[in-house]
Amino acid sequence: MIRWSPVGRVMGLFLMAFGTVMGFSFLYSLVLLDIYSQALAISTLITLATGGVNWLVCRHRDAELSQREGILLVVSTWLAACLFGSIPYLLTPHFGSLTDAVFETVSGFTATGASVLEDVESLPAPILLWRAITNWLGGMGIVVLVIAILPLVGHGGMHLYRAEFSGAKSEKLRPRIAETASSLWKIYLALTVAAFAALKLSGMNHFEALAHAFTLTSTAGFSTRTASIAGFDNPAMDYIIVIFMILGGISFIQHYRFFIERRPGSVFKDFELRMYLVLLATASVLVSLLLIFQNGYGIERAFRIALFQVTSIMTTTGYVIDDYELWPPLGQLILLVFMFVGGCTGSTAGGMKIARIALLTKVVSREFKRMVERHGVFAVRLGGGVVPETTIQSLLNLVYLAFLINFISCLALAGLGVDVFTSIAAVAASMFNIGPALGNVGPLDHYGHLPALAKWVLSFDMLAGRLEFYTLLVIMTPLFWRK
Repeated sequence: MIRWSPVGRVMGLFLMAFGTVMGFSFLYSLVLLDIYSQALAISTLITLATGGVNWLVCRHRDAELSQREGILLVVSTWLAACLFGSIPYLLTPHFGSLTDAVFETVSGFTATGASVLEDVESLPAPILLWRAITNWLGGMGIVVLVIAILPLVGHGGMHLYRAEFSGAKSEKLRPRIAETASSLWKIYLALTVAAFAALKLSGMNHFEALAHAFTLTSTAGFSTRTASIAGFDNPAMDYIIVIFMILGGISFIQHYRFFIERRPGSVFKDFELRMYLVLLATASVLVSLLLIFQNGYGIERAFRIALFQVTSIMTTTGYVIDDYELWPPLGQLILLVFMFVGGCTGSTAGGMKIARIALLTKVVSREFKRMVERHGVFAVRLGGGVVPETTIQSLLNLVYLAFLINFISCLALAGLGVDVFTSIAAVAASMFNIGPALGNVGPLDHYGHLPALAKWVLSFDMLAGRLEFYTLLVIMTPLFWRK
């Protein structure tokens, strides 16, 4: 039986913290004397007041949340963030409807980077800042922030940690889960500061460097310019961004080992990291050759564009410096495949994750061996250890769910009049939190022209992908609510 009081109490504390963060955009609007400061003030007050009421009404305290309550809190936190985070957009004239405001907010918090805006530069600076903050909060995961404050209300956070990283290596870096969350946020903040300094040195002004540092560290992709990074036309900046996109696609467990524990040797022994770097390098070289010999690009330009776009898609950042819809079909297909692959497990990147792809490959290989040697016993090994059969079953179920949601969503979009190619690309880019796709939602396009119902379908896909499918779908089953 789910106890609503402890869940509501933590939600109240979360909304108060969330409203405080929203207040930074309001303070920035006051500094600029922006005309939308009132909208941001109202949004902040509504969020803080709702959180405060929840905190006061739900006074029941318990030692530990159950697993079901933890899952419910994860989903509730994300839904509340997307609902309350859309209020600043609703109170400005730049978003035409509730659908557009919610879509942009979901895209921000899920670190997808898909936008309904035709002209990003038309947004006032405080709203652009809030847009970037949604990316930054969602990149690490709002739930990690909740974990850090759970001890204040007497709740442990292990269930939340498992729900947020379902199917991942739930390796606790420190003995206590709150210390784990604190360690992750410190590394995340340090990378953000480093990205801001590097972007500032490369030629961005203070505001654009800050906004892009937020969306770069989170591998999310919202930019202050409609043309994305192509709007800066700065090769040095492109290479700097590539470095931070690659870092964002690496597991934060490896960041912790490298930066905190000072164990670089163990980092580079990690099979997932090695495969991640090999795939990036191989795809970048292959696309470079395609651009040189088929599109006539110069060697440096071809390499830079290929490296940037392959990294951007694989880490699901979604930044753009070239119209890849003009590339050869093979180059576009490579990007489409990498939309599904994604980055490392435990990183801010989306996708299926490298470790899962590697494990799935080994499982298929084992089946071939079983067909040849029917009486043989073959264990699946990954990263030096034997993978339990329960983990393999969980992976197969996850892949099935991913393709089922993908198929149903594509059918829904096609039924709403969206062409087949755009439907497939948009659903893939949404489910795996990439942003720009192919077809009518390509690198130079936006999602604003899609039917309203299609945007709701894609919003669901973004949330399902960000929460690893199981976490969101399980609360829709009757079994979850059964006493």
